[in-house]
Amino acid sequence: MKYRKLGKTNVDVSEISLGCWQLGGKWGDPYDDELAFETLKTATNLDITCFDTADVYQGGMSENAIGRYIKTVKDKPFVITKVGRKSNPHVAEAYNEDTLRKYVDDSRDNMNVDSLDMVLLHCPPTDVYYMPEVFKLMDTLKEEGKIKHYGVSVERIEEGLKAMQYDGVEAIEIIFNMFRLRPQELFFEQAKKHNVGVIVRVPLASGLLSGKFDKNTTFKKDDHRNFNRNGEAFDKGETFSGVEFETGLKAVDKLKEAFPNYNLPQLALRYILMFDAVSTVIPGASKTKHVKSNVQAVDLDPLTDDEMAKIQSVYDTYIKDPVHYLW
Repeated sequence: MKYRKLGKTNVDVSEISLGCWQLGGKWGDPYDDELAFETLKTATNLDITCFDTADVYQGGMSENAIGRYIKTVKDKPFVITKVGRKSNPHVAEAYNEDTLRKYVDDSRDNMNVDSLDMVLLHCPPTDVYYMPEVFKLMDTLKEEGKIKHYGVSVERIEEGLKAMQYDGVEAIEIIFNMFRLRPQELFFEQAKKHNVGVIVRVPLASGLLSGKFDKNTTFKKDDHRNFNRNGEAFDKGETFSGVEFETGLKAVDKLKEAFPNYNLPQLALRYILMFDAVSTVIPGASKTKHVKSNVQAVDLDPLTDDEMAKIQSVYDTYIKDPVHYLW
């Protein structure tokens, strides 16, 4: 494993971390506590030092499993959790002091810790970035010792750029992958300028970049890849990175043709790590074998200029219009 600084936190985190949305089961499957522990243990054994979760993942069971797990290990991972999405409706007004304090306390209780390593506001409405009192509250929670670090998880690049204006924001979680290239432009440059850590989420475009899907692939009723393709439940950019499924399949076929000697998901992760603005990548895993495969991306040789150009060409041909301009 290799490690990078998480922005101004000065914390070293593994280049490949563990995204815990799927912890304890695939999307749409019942939660499995034994599988959750097995996945976390595998990650630790592979020198993954950072877990990313949220209070809404598995109804709080993801946080709870991580909390119980970290009591069993000597070298504790750096745990990032996200708050805010429990509010229904999920509106800017919900990001008030009473609500956020409750959510932070709930996460502390779920993980049975006095202080949370890092809290991210969980893709709040755009108006929240224009509410300085929210970020002052996060500063206060840090002063009180309830959280050690904080940042935001964003849907739009412009939200991330706005968040960087608050000195207390130490990391930003954003979607970036071979089908979502816009962050490599202004966002990465500004993140480095402000010494803000970049946590890359949805690195495999909801599994599209696993290369395992075809036009006959179906998803379970409760899987967001079935019910949220057009943003019916939440931002459609969270599902297949906003790429239309059939179009994505065509682009994946072209990537397979261009890189016949690569494991596609490992290529996708290695591509992200080519950018020095990135602190860590958080692929999820529903099986321990996925964790083992993901970490192997760290040991791949850097991609050549020609290989990077091939990826750009596939993006320009199949994905850029209109995805590039939506987020």
